[in-house]
Amino acid sequence: MSSARSPQDAPLGAAELLLYVVTVLIFGTGWLPLRLQLGVVAPEVSGVWRFLVASAVMFAVLLITRGRIRFPWRDHLLFLAMGASLFSVNFVTFYHAGYYLPSGLLSVVFALAAVFIPLLSAVFFKVPLHPRVALGALAGVAGLALVFGPSIGAGEGAGGLGTGLMLSLVGTLSFSVGSLLSGVAARRGCPLASMNAWGFVYGCIIMAALAVARGEPFIVEWNVRYLGSLTYLVLAQTLVGFAAYLVLIRRIGPSRAGYTTVLFPLVALALSTVFEAFHWTLSAAAGIALVLAGALLVLLPRGRRPRAG
Repeated sequence: MSSARSPQDAPLGAAELLLYVVTVLIFGTGWLPLRLQLGVVAPEVSGVWRFLVASAVMFAVLLITRGRIRFPWRDHLLFLAMGASLFSVNFVTFYHAGYYLPSGLLSVVFALAAVFIPLLSAVFFKVPLHPRVALGALAGVAGLALVFGPSIGAGEGAGGLGTGLMLSLVGTLSFSVGSLLSGVAARRGCPLASMNAWGFVYGCIIMAALAVARGEPFIVEWNVRYLGSLTYLVLAQTLVGFAAYLVLIRRIGPSRAGYTTVLFPLVALALSTVFEAFHWTLSAAAGIALVLAGALLVLLPRGRRPRAG
């Protein structure tokens, strides 16, 4: 009797490829609007508006489609953990990192999620760790050293470059944890729309609490730049982008879905070069290539073990 094929081994069909393209384009173009949010409104407050609207839309969808809304407390603990990791800490840290780094470099650091996810899977779920993961991690660290090392070593990091890097790494780690938790919710049979709706609610509550703790006013910047970027982030990235990414996790597993993060910088760096005048250096280019190569190394097909008998 043949065993059921796991999401990790499922072949990529037309639907999975479409989900890849949608996820890469939406998240790859989302880093520039994120930086456009920075200015008058505190990052935590921008996050509140973002997820307040997104959660309202999701619950409206659940009511119209008669989707599931009530869950036991154990599932709510999982939704709370997802709200903390995937829909609040991840966003707040990258918003703050955006004060120090151009959008293209934010996406480069985020590409390390492709390495973090299998590492965390090995630690928490005892998934065997392939040697390529270790090599990919080393390549990623070396790449970041090439990108950020020269500037920090020259004293330019005093302006916050190192702070931006650390915040981005925390945000990437948070995103990776949330990706694994979404896989746990899928195995529990939690509907995707319901999971997102409650995750958005808890993420919104956490960011509101952070804003209150920091004494930030709940205001809106009434101009095209802020409202336009907020609309894009709510409709495209939060509602459509996360739906596509989380569906992809359910179909092929979190580690393989993490490959999308490797492709985000290709889009984000192009936009950053055009709109932010991102300054390319030989060291930065080599470091970015090394980070992406390390992430790609982790996710390349590893071949099938020969079957016994």
